[in-house]
Amino acid sequence: MNRVAIVTGASRGIGREIAKSLARDKINVIANYNNSEKRAIELKEELKKDDIEIDIVKADVSKREEAKKLVKYAIEKYGKIDILINNAGIAQFKEFTQITDEDWNNMINVNLNSVFFMSQEVLPNMIHNKKGCIINISSVWGNVGSSCEVHYSTAKAGINGMTKALAKELGPSNIRVNAIAPGIIDTEMNNDISEEVMEIIKDETPLCRIGKPEDIAKCVKWLIEDTFTTGQIISPNGGWIIT
Repeated sequence: MNRVAIVTGASRGIGREIAKSLARDKINVIANYNNSEKRAIELKEELKKDDIEIDIVKADVSKREEAKKLVKYAIEKYGKIDILINNAGIAQFKEFTQITDEDWNNMINVNLNSVFFMSQEVLPNMIHNKKGCIINISSVWGNVGSSCEVHYSTAKAGINGMTKALAKELGPSNIRVNAIAPGIIDTEMNNDISEEVMEIIKDETPLCRIGKPEDIAKCVKWLIEDTFTTGQIISPNGGWIIT
């Protein structure tokens, strides 16, 4: 039977490209979405034109019960989960002193708690099967921090810490856990960045360009196929930030 992957936040941007890439590799993809039903349907129809079928499933993975239902759907349909891509996330640009409790809790719930819930829910199946691959989509700001994005940077740094610790715990069960921490990627999440600032970032980047969702999807594919990499935070950013 083909491998089975859950991709959270798969209706747009990086998640969408990851879902398409995996589906074209003959992996059974459960593409999760929350608010963007129209975009999820468009994704399904786009792949259907190439005779590729995927599942699209609505769930707010920042909530335990909905994460549980998403995983239950996958196991009931396919009997296993081989790959989990924790991609669901939000961003917000705000001065630290202006961040409200609601802003903070929403950021932590969507960006960090979703990773905790989804990982915990898939693990009984992966541990039983003695194999699995979890890839968490973090951010370069989880590595170095970003001014006016303290809550976002904190959530992504939490993902990085969880990735490293969980990799140590799950290695003996043949389950690999890694994170991808992209730099600036050309997606809707970064639409608020002006063209002028984008040009500055390009000039500061050794490879002289902004990243594309395809760049991250390629990294995901490599981490799925590689069997000796775990606990790593890989940062595709064109050399913009080298640590």
